[in-house]
Amino acid sequence: MGTAMTPDRIMQVGMGFWGSKALLSAVELELFTHLARAPGDLADVSARLGLHGRGAADFLDALVALGFLERENGVYRNAPDAEMFLDKAKPSYVGGILEMANSRLYHYWGGLTEALCTGLPQNEIEGEDDLFQTIYTDPPVLAEFLGAMTGVSRGANMAIARQLPWADYRTFVDVGTAQGDLVVQIAEANPHLRGTGFDLPAVRPVFEAYAAQSSAAARIDFVDGDFFEDALPRADVILMGHILHDWGMDDKRMLIGKAYDALPEGGALVVYEALIDDERRENAFGLLMSLNMLIETQEGADYTGADCRAWMAEAGFRESRVEQLPGPDAMVIGIK
Repeated sequence: MGTAMTPDRIMQVGMGFWGSKALLSAVELELFTHLARAPGDLADVSARLGLHGRGAADFLDALVALGFLERENGVYRNAPDAEMFLDKAKPSYVGGILEMANSRLYHYWGGLTEALCTGLPQNEIEGEDDLFQTIYTDPPVLAEFLGAMTGVSRGANMAIARQLPWADYRTFVDVGTAQGDLVVQIAEANPHLRGTGFDLPAVRPVFEAYAAQSSAAARIDFVDGDFFEDALPRADVILMGHILHDWGMDDKRMLIGKAYDALPEGGALVVYEALIDDERRENAFGLLMSLNMLIETQEGADYTGADCRAWMAEAGFRESRVEQLPGPDAMVIGIK
């Protein structure tokens, strides 16, 4: 039999929600933001966060053991990645998605077994409403959701802003733009470009407030619209980030077709997600994201790069390719 087997991996995954919830609670308490301002010992951190004495030491030391904090001579400080990405005062903050995971997804994932047996969403959806009809009518929930989309997309957005051959283009549209981080990242990195965010009217004030902080604000605008009801704005490049996985197969094909219609000859459609690898063996994050779509949506599911390239070919795109992005994300680029 060779090396003796152990149950370590089984236990780490099976009880993984312990570490996950410790991190999510730390984000909720803004622990990393507090420590970015000033490290502190147990008493100081407990006082700043309002922690009870019974669990405070175990909580902070668990975060040390998990690698999110460092402790030296009794003083806690952020680990380098937590300092960079979990301090709300920094533009590199990605905690928005973790805030939503804590307030919504952590609870709803408790219904995964029910979703697997029924095929039904396990969240706020009532009757035949979809998730977005529910979220977009509640301003605080909408603001949290849009911030979460920035958090989950930030690394990919920064890479796309530099990885595409932008010198060949002059205009671009981000479909389902949310807060507008992709538009901001592309416009800031490419001074010759003009960018547009396209989303439902309720998103406009959040988008405009976010874009106003950018050095490229004068080259950024917003267009109200519903991509199910309206034609997409015309541009040299159309981008859809974490959009197609929200919808069923027919809607995926329809949206790719609308993008084709809105592009000029030689224009590009860029679709990016946590694409499932073509063999469906390696990108666990992409597969788990697809299960998240089971919990969150009526028909949504993630897909492989090969799937997306086939849909693009059906729509008329003359060529396509897949390029890896940071982390589990990848983009499919179709050329008209």
